[in-house]
Amino acid sequence: MNVITKTISLPDGRTISIETGKVAKQADGSAVVRMGNTVLLATVCAAKDAVPGTDFMPLQVDYKEQYSAAGRFPGGFTKREGKPGDNEILTSRLVDRVLRPLFPSNYHAEVYVNVMLLSADGVDQPDALAGLAASSAMACSDIPFDFYISEVRVARVNGEYVVNPTFEQMKEADMDIMVGATKDNIMMVEGEMDEVSEQDLIQALKVAHEAIKPMCIMQEELAKELGKDVKREYEHEVNDEDLRKQMNDELYQPVYNVTKQALAKQERHDAFDKIVSDFLEKYDAENTEKLTTEELEEKHALAARYYDDVLRNAMRRCILDEGKRLDGRKTDEIRPIWCEVDSLPMPHGSAIFTRGETQSLSTCTLGTKLDEKMVDDVLDKSYMRFLLHYNFPPFSTGEAKAQRGVGRREIGHGHLAWRGLKGQIPADYPYTVRVVSQILESNGSSSMATVCAGTLALMDAGVPLKKPVSGIAMGLIKNPGEEKYAILSDILGDEDHLGDMDFKTTGTKDGLTATQMDIKCDGLSFEILEKALMQAKAGREHILEKLTET
Repeated sequence: MNVITKTISLPDGRTISIETGKVAKQADGSAVVRMGNTVLLATVCAAKDAVPGTDFMPLQVDYKEQYSAAGRFPGGFTKREGKPGDNEILTSRLVDRVLRPLFPSNYHAEVYVNVMLLSADGVDQPDALAGLAASSAMACSDIPFDFYISEVRVARVNGEYVVNPTFEQMKEADMDIMVGATKDNIMMVEGEMDEVSEQDLIQALKVAHEAIKPMCIMQEELAKELGKDVKREYEHEVNDEDLRKQMNDELYQPVYNVTKQALAKQERHDAFDKIVSDFLEKYDAENTEKLTTEELEEKHALAARYYDDVLRNAMRRCILDEGKRLDGRKTDEIRPIWCEVDSLPMPHGSAIFTRGETQSLSTCTLGTKLDEKMVDDVLDKSYMRFLLHYNFPPFSTGEAKAQRGVGRREIGHGHLAWRGLKGQIPADYPYTVRVVSQILESNGSSSMATVCAGTLALMDAGVPLKKPVSGIAMGLIKNPGEEKYAILSDILGDEDHLGDMDFKTTGTKDGLTATQMDIKCDGLSFEILEKALMQAKAGREHILEKLTET
């Protein structure tokens, strides 16, 4: 065995070790991460070739906790681990969101990342180590990957920022933030706070990034020592540069013109669809004799990818050069808001919150202690008195498809809204509370609409909230190598898809209560981050006025 071990120290002197070469050697890459008596095994396997026709990154991240890790039996009749719990899904999403943007854009082979909790003493929190474990497994493999990452949790305990705090320290914390980053850039943030200021959040991110940098450097050294710094060759895309150029030359201006018209979502999509369908009709007519039917179908698949680039460039240039967004708003403008309470006769509380083309119908139900939810995770056996569930039916975006259970996205969005609201329910409130958000229309920022509708439904039910909470999603347009950038308030779905950032914040009039951020670009400075947070604060205050008026 060629066992290699690397060790790194946290700011408080505790150590984390990464070991490879002893177990799971048939995986493309495997690493064992240990901190105290908490041990995680991460493995990664990738297919050699992409499935024909794949034009996205087919990545699957699974975080699994074994009950034996804490010397416990699973509950239920079968006495074995079953489908992943909410905590495992949320941790999987945290890792996925950092890894996904860092694969080469033209790499489309299936990649499976598994992180298993093998040992836990209930002192250190294992979810904070999952990102480091997954990236370390990537470093031990020859799978193409642009930058290694790590994730850390930062809490503020008695005014001091602590990296990867223990469960005991968390009891005194007023801030709990998970940060994922490369050695150069922050990629992901998620967490909850007890009404802290924007400056406090930025300071926590700086502390996290300083702790992450040496972890990324250590992985680079590990890859070099294993000879895995040279990655496997692959060719997953066939391109037609003439078609790409032709589409850009002929379609950019028509697309730009539609972008400036400030059309509603469906009208805009119809106009964009017509431009590309007219082009393909003309292209087919010109090339029917030169190309076979199969070759024309292949060209159509390429055209769809190239057209997405045309849409992206036109939307971004329109915002950067003219300050005009897809729906005609200025960069800091919030969509029109209307809301009402007592929308339904029988639920204890109900409300509708509509912002532009995003709408949430939320209900609040009050129950007794018998209605509490029992949590039976490996390291958490407790009861929850406040529940929030988020549902996203396909009709909310006009899709004709069946609704199949609750997906990972719905669990993640619901959890963010839950974090935003839970701190405002008094600790001595005797009832169990359940909020359910049904998204009836969606065009971006539905989780933040859930926070706003949830606030109204709770107040309608007579829950004595400490303070009402509002939420907003911010976006960013920033081209590589260009100084000019634009921060967008209250983003649309298309601005999320074609932009560089999705930064959600919830808060009261006195401070932030939760945040979630995903970054798709390099070089997000703390100056831009602070500007985005202050613009978000102004937007949240505007929305809060509308809620309190209602």
